[in-house]
Amino acid sequence: MGILNQYLVLILLWATQGLSQYNEYDYDTDYGPEREDEFPPQFQFPHPVDYAVPHFPYTNDCARECYCSPAFPLVMHCDNRKLKIIPQIPSRIQQLHLQYNDIEAVSAKSFVNATGLTEINLSHNKIKSNKIEFGAFAKLPHLSQLFLHHNDLEEIPSPLPSSTERLFLGFNMINKVRENDFQGLVNLTMLDLCNNQIDFIKGKTLTKLKNLMQFNICNNKLHSMPVKLPASLMYLSMENNSISEIPSDYFIHLPNLLAIRMSHNNLKNVPLRMFNLPHLMELNLGHNKLQNVFYIPRSLEHLYLQDNEIESLNITFMCPGIDPINTNRLTYLRVDQNKLKGPISTYAFLCFPHIQSIYYGEQKYDGNEEPHLQIRVIPPFPMAENDEDDDDDRDEGPRYHAGYHPEYRAHEHGESDEDFDDYSY
Repeated sequence: MGILNQYLVLILLWATQGLSQYNEYDYDTDYGPEREDEFPPQFQFPHPVDYAVPHFPYTNDCARECYCSPAFPLVMHCDNRKLKIIPQIPSRIQQLHLQYNDIEAVSAKSFVNATGLTEINLSHNKIKSNKIEFGAFAKLPHLSQLFLHHNDLEEIPSPLPSSTERLFLGFNMINKVRENDFQGLVNLTMLDLCNNQIDFIKGKTLTKLKNLMQFNICNNKLHSMPVKLPASLMYLSMENNSISEIPSDYFIHLPNLLAIRMSHNNLKNVPLRMFNLPHLMELNLGHNKLQNVFYIPRSLEHLYLQDNEIESLNITFMCPGIDPINTNRLTYLRVDQNKLKGPISTYAFLCFPHIQSIYYGEQKYDGNEEPHLQIRVIPPFPMAENDEDDDDDRDEGPRYHAGYHPEYRAHEHGESDEDFDDYSY
């Protein structure tokens, strides 16, 4: 029996060695037939990659009046549900949508469990200023966006957390801006106060907003420019107010401005170098009472001067010199509904070599005069039948339009180019 056991052990060792040679076989150096994959390419399973995205297990703690999607566990949708009070908010929620309801009040206890909120949308409700509990939003250290437009607010809610970056207060009944309304909002970049009843901004309220880039205060009752806007400002919207004068040095301290919209005001004259800003690209002064033109900065691309009292486009004032290296970038000019009578000097096209379209349109006239339309000094757009022949060789030069400009399609439907609800740039 001892000899038999020894033979069995030797046989087992030999079998194990034979099997192990297949486990150590290197398929990469095999010159025989290629090994077929266990799964075809379309069924290959990638290696798991950790993208550091936190995992939030879906729970049933969502308010019964609202909807929480398992795909977006940090968002709670309570919009358009005829709610009158703010429902209970789970602690995991970061974005809260409560727009289009009948909510009238905001209490601090509404957010006591949801201190991680970064965005709250309470627009299109019935919230009044005296129904917002003092400090209701101040205890949300991560709140960056607050939407309160289309409510019944008479004052700006304060205090707000310093984390606030975008604040929407348009379409309310706010009639004043107090000096401490924006106290501590060092991170605010966008402030929308359009469509209120503001006639005065006290002191240097806005100067403290060191990071403010966009300020919308259109459709209000301002009679003067706000005092000392922050130098960080890039977009300024002040349409539909009653401003009749701009201090001569007002924009000197705003070198970062890219767009200024001041249509529908009472401006009569502006200093010659008022808008000499290094980065200004859009300037809208339509629907004012301007009588004279002014210097056009080289960076400006779109200029709107429609519906004013301008009798002559003095190109020498607009462009005192030609620099072939640093040329003017103006591409579009609108001057309809002024008192222009003569043709625009062809010198304008030397001064503004990038001009693509001048909308001259119909000018104002006395009752005894015929409407005056500018004659074409530059050929119109090629007809469709000519496009096939010289599509490759056509010269894309500037165009001079005597009447309707194709970019203003809204006019066909009786709409105004100034009518828009979104005042963001």
